[in-house]
Amino acid sequence: MTSPEPVPGYTHDDPGLAPSPVTPADLALLKASVLFGPADEEALRLAGEVLSGQIEQVLDVWYGFVGSHPHLVAYFSTPDGTPIDDYLARVRARFARWIADTCTRPYDERWLAYQQEIALRHTEPKKNQTDHADSVPHIPLRHIIAFIYPITATIRPFLAAGGHDAEQVDAMHQAWFKAVTLQVALWSQPYAGRAW
Repeated sequence: MTSPEPVPGYTHDDPGLAPSPVTPADLALLKASVLFGPADEEALRLAGEVLSGQIEQVLDVWYGFVGSHPHLVAYFSTPDGTPIDDYLARVRARFARWIADTCTRPYDERWLAYQQEIALRHTEPKKNQTDHADSVPHIPLRHIIAFIYPITATIRPFLAAGGHDAEQVDAMHQAWFKAVTLQVALWSQPYAGRAW
């Protein structure tokens, strides 16, 4: 499901990536909070197979959604509101990897470290640095949380396109929803700091 071509700024496997302040024990409790278990891992693996040939179409839907809302595309634009095409393209390539990683990667300490890196790239300490973009300095947490719904609701037709029965599609969709919620909870850590 993952592309063999290197993706600029994608550092999941970089041994120099700083460890997450979120411990595996913290992650286990978060998984329990969203009712994420072995059946969801299995459903996500199936979702990964179903989505593997559809990732660009998924991204077309998501980018269409962001592009149709000026307040969202502003986070990929210059401070005066001009969209930065190269920035959007580079983020899109990493977004494709994120879809694959959500379905196929083990949720281990390396994965936690990359979730922390993703989180930081939404905040002032690291936003724009990876792509050397002249954009706004951060994305408000409220929009990251709100984005859970569109990227969950819009994935279902793609999951249904694999020809599986309704029960399997529902299991994949619920697993996806849990995985996205889990990741957004992790991405909130730099915003909340000690309150997390």
